[in-house]
Amino acid sequence: MRDEKRAANGHTPASEVRNSDGQAAEARKNDGGKPNGRRGGNRGQRGEAQRKPEQGGNRHRPGGGRSRASGQAKFNGDTVYAALDLGTNNCRLLVARPTRESFRVVDAFSRVVRLGQGLALTNQLAPEAMDRAVDALGACRDKLVMNGVNRHRLIATEACRRAENGQEFLDRVQKETGLTLEVVSRETEAHLAVAGCASLIDPVASGVVVFDIGGGSTELVVLDFERLKKNAQRSGESLREAAVGWTSLPVGVVGVADKHGGVDVPPDLFDKMVAEVAEMLDDFPALSALDKHQRGRVHLLGTSGTVTTIAGVHLGLKRYDRRRVDGTWMGPQSVQSVNNRLMSMSYDERAANACIGRDRADLVLAGCAIFEAIRLRWPWARVRVADRGLREGILTSLMAEDGAWQARQVANSRSEQ
Repeated sequence: MRDEKRAANGHTPASEVRNSDGQAAEARKNDGGKPNGRRGGNRGQRGEAQRKPEQGGNRHRPGGGRSRASGQAKFNGDTVYAALDLGTNNCRLLVARPTRESFRVVDAFSRVVRLGQGLALTNQLAPEAMDRAVDALGACRDKLVMNGVNRHRLIATEACRRAENGQEFLDRVQKETGLTLEVVSRETEAHLAVAGCASLIDPVASGVVVFDIGGGSTELVVLDFERLKKNAQRSGESLREAAVGWTSLPVGVVGVADKHGGVDVPPDLFDKMVAEVAEMLDDFPALSALDKHQRGRVHLLGTSGTVTTIAGVHLGLKRYDRRRVDGTWMGPQSVQSVNNRLMSMSYDERAANACIGRDRADLVLAGCAIFEAIRLRWPWARVRVADRGLREGILTSLMAEDGAWQARQVANSRSEQ
């Protein structure tokens, strides 16, 4: 089974990740789909990227959690951090403590809940989907309390943004679990995804497209590093300066599978899925910003269950291994080869594959179609795979706000005197 199964049972092995400010972070990310598209229109939402994601929102307070003003250094040695991401397909949690220049994951949880099942057709969260999500959130609440978490951010994404009964669900979550979820904007979601996997950007790249294929939406951020001063550090602030635009397409693996089906996907249906997403990408002008760059200096960076699944199949893993998948480079021919292989497999064969499993067997081809539409915009570009994203972005941003790494460095330097 995949890493999230082990994560749900407690501690998980940590692996090295770097946050958007360049600090190393020992973190792991469980696989799964991501959020879904907002109600209203079918073109997605986008913006020019000097805008920064909002810092506000409701911060839930189980076990003494508290909100702090941005920029205040409030870290102390007892602070335990947590990040929760309730998406259209998965409910995922990371609990971590800062180390000298990083963070160490001390607990994790991931469960497929399919909160957005049927949402694309009804604009409603189904009762059974809400039941699954509330049950998973109750398990997360127990982990927050058990680990003494006192600084956290618990976010909900597209399923809750889009559903007509989204507020009813949020009220139920608060009543039954004590957790107050923060429904973040699409822009915030996109920038958190970038922050979570920024360390995987090739340091010599002049342009990068970061994309996150979720359960109900797909976020893209275009980074043009030629906008920066020569030798500028690619830190959190410079990443925001390099961003020339972002968009959120109202398509994700759950929504596409609900609309077109995911059990039997013949080639003509797959091509139709690709064409629908490609048409939406045509409305995102920031993509053309990288057309002037040398081909060898532009790459894609994907963070989602789709790209990690494709990488796992590409590597021929008998069991999903995050340590091998995270950071993997794939060329265009390798991606196409995996797509062709998955297209030739039956539903049962996909379900039997250790890197897919029955939970994703009816979603993976929908994800491949979205990925293919993005990839064909730059058919020559390499793709780097990130098994990390929103939760890592949340953790690094919270620790940076609190001055956690600076405080530990000061404490360590004093102890060495």
